[in-house]
Amino acid sequence: MRELSVVGGGVIGLSVAWRAAARGHHVTVYDPEPGRGASWLAGGMLAPVTEAWPGEEDVLTLGEASLRRWPDFARDLAEEGVDPGLSPHGTLVVALDSADSGNLEMLAAYLAELGREVERLTGREVRRAEPGLAGSVRSGLLVPGDLAVDNRRLLRSLEHACGRHGVEFRRETVTDLDGLGDVVLAAGAWTGRLHPALADAVRPLKGEILRLRPRRGCLPSPTRTVRAMVEGRPIYLVPRDDGGLVLGATQYEAGFDETVTVRGVRELLEGAERVFPGITEYELVETAAGLRAASVDTMPFIGELGGGVFAATGHHRNGLLMAPVTADAAVAWLDGGPLPDEVAAAAPSRRSEERV
Repeated sequence: MRELSVVGGGVIGLSVAWRAAARGHHVTVYDPEPGRGASWLAGGMLAPVTEAWPGEEDVLTLGEASLRRWPDFARDLAEEGVDPGLSPHGTLVVALDSADSGNLEMLAAYLAELGREVERLTGREVRRAEPGLAGSVRSGLLVPGDLAVDNRRLLRSLEHACGRHGVEFRRETVTDLDGLGDVVLAAGAWTGRLHPALADAVRPLKGEILRLRPRRGCLPSPTRTVRAMVEGRPIYLVPRDDGGLVLGATQYEAGFDETVTVRGVRELLEGAERVFPGITEYELVETAAGLRAASVDTMPFIGELGGGVFAATGHHRNGLLMAPVTADAAVAWLDGGPLPDEVAAAAPSRRSEERV
């Protein structure tokens, strides 16, 4: 068995650490605040189909490969002692105007060409599925195969599972990989600072989220994830088992700034009110901003960098979704076996190939 250092204690790093330790490897996780960062602020959507767009077929294939792993991944975590809160209710994508309806039709046609299951809904059918949605909703797509997970329960579950298998946690910031032995680099938006091969390939992408809770007499939260485009801006509402609601997500370039802005909060609330008017009476519980690890081409970097370093980063908005397949790939590398076929397109070597 081998000694492994995992740099980064978000959902990717913790998933790798748990799976590697469960196979008998000695694992140390380096992170000043494990279980926090972008993973702590995620919406929890596991939705490769509704994230799909022409030109990103490899991202869709990788996302679906990981989605298929999620039920077993969640079951195994629950058996370790803490249920991660996987929801099977699917995703509803809605359109508010004719332009949005046109985009939905394009997405539905594209997914149909790929053989993906989606159901077109009229505005009336959308409101029958989710009665709290606005009367102005014109149409929708129901994607039954999408899942969602409570990101914070997931992180607690992963930390518990790591503890059961003897993972050591060092609450410190790594600035140099020398002396760490075999390394899985899962430092998210900070990865580019730690390895020259990723210096210009992974960058921070800021996103703000809100957490809300219905007060007495309010309409309950939707039963499934609801996504929409409001004046060109994406909005998602992800329900939690306790009745709460996660609202996101702004997305813009701001370097490593993690402050919450008035503009971001206003845009989210105004957009959400257009989709789900009852939200105006909800209690605003939390505002926060985090940094996604955005790659140059929306595909993560999963594979060996050389010198005993394995990249597991650049997952953009799909970190939670792709945690199972990324962990499987890292453990396969550690065991000296072949990586899953689906991660071939995510190999870091594609950067050097692009420059040729």
